[in-house]
Formats: sequence, C-alpha cells, structure tokens
Amino acid sequence: MAGLRRKLEFFYDLLSPYCWLSFEVLCRYRNIWNINLQLRPTFLAGIMKDTGSLDAMRFLCSVEMENPEMLEKVSRELWMRIWSQDEDITEPKSILIAAEKAGFSEEQAEFLLKKCSTEEVKKKLRETTTAACRHGAFGLPTIVFNVNKKSHMFFGSDKLELLAHLIGEQWLGPVPKTVR
Repeated sequence: MAGLRRKLEFFYDLLSPYCWLSFEVLCRYRNIWNINLQLRPTFLAGIMKDTGSLDAMRFLCSVEMENPEMLEKVSRELWMRIWSQDEDITEPKSILIAAEKAGFSEEQAEFLLKKCSTEEVKKKLRETTTAACRHGAFGLPTIVFNVNKKSHMFFGSDKLELLAHLIGEQWLGPVPKTVR
C-alpha cells in the first residue's frame, strides 16, 4: 500500500485522555505510514450524552474552519491544559491561553472564540458528530480508515497495532524511531 497517501479520519474530544494518546501516536505515524490524517473534533456528549467540553470543541471547529493548519497545535495545547496542567478548558480564558500558546495572536484567538457561538460552528460540530455516529462510533477516540471504498472503524487508543496491520504497516510502539 506504499505510494498513495491514504486517508485516516480521527474523531476526538479533548475530554478523553485516550483520545490524546491516540492523537499523539497518529501524529507521529502520519509520515511513517504515509497517511493523510484528518482531524475531526467531535462532541463526545453527542455520543455519550455527558461532558462539559462543548465550548472547547466548538473552538476547535472554529479553528478547523478558519485555520485548519493550526488544529493540531491548538488541540495539543488544550489537551496539555486539561490533562497535564489540570486547567479548566471550559473557561474562555483558558481556551484563549491555549490558542496563544499554539501560535495565535490575542486578536485571532478572540475572533475564533467569538465565532464559537455562531450557527455555522455549531452546525460543523453537529455534522462531525453525526459523521462519527454514521461510522458506528459509540465513544471516542474513533478512528476510521478508508481503503478501496470501504471504511474500517476502530474504537480506542489500544487499537493502533490493529490499524497498522490493516494498512500493511509496521507497528513500532507509541514513540517510533523513523525507519524510512
């Protein structure tokens, strides 16, 4: 399966530390496995009906819509705040701090935060959550790999070795040393 970059959709919510683990590993493997990693911020409560990360997830959708190249950095900063620094990412101030640490100016971050309350951003998050459900998601992280017009869905951060097998790549552990 070498050559053509393959699409891998990663549905995630910042409230899941397991999503963070999968996020970091998939970011490390993106070039090793030659995959086009599509980050898909998803509202876990839309699937599980109980979470407090709505504003943070809308913020990520706002970033995805306006500056998709920054989505990885902002996601990582928000995960660092909630799971490493024990900060409340449901507070606007905390979201702004993460955005600025990721490289946004204060003005850009405030613009993106204001955009979170628009119907456009709310709709984007609902659509992504619906897409995850259509793939059969019942929790997060959910990873969908599309090959030969067929989707393969994996749930959980412990399924990355199975994903490697499916795509015909070698699993080198969570912190791979580049072999190519």
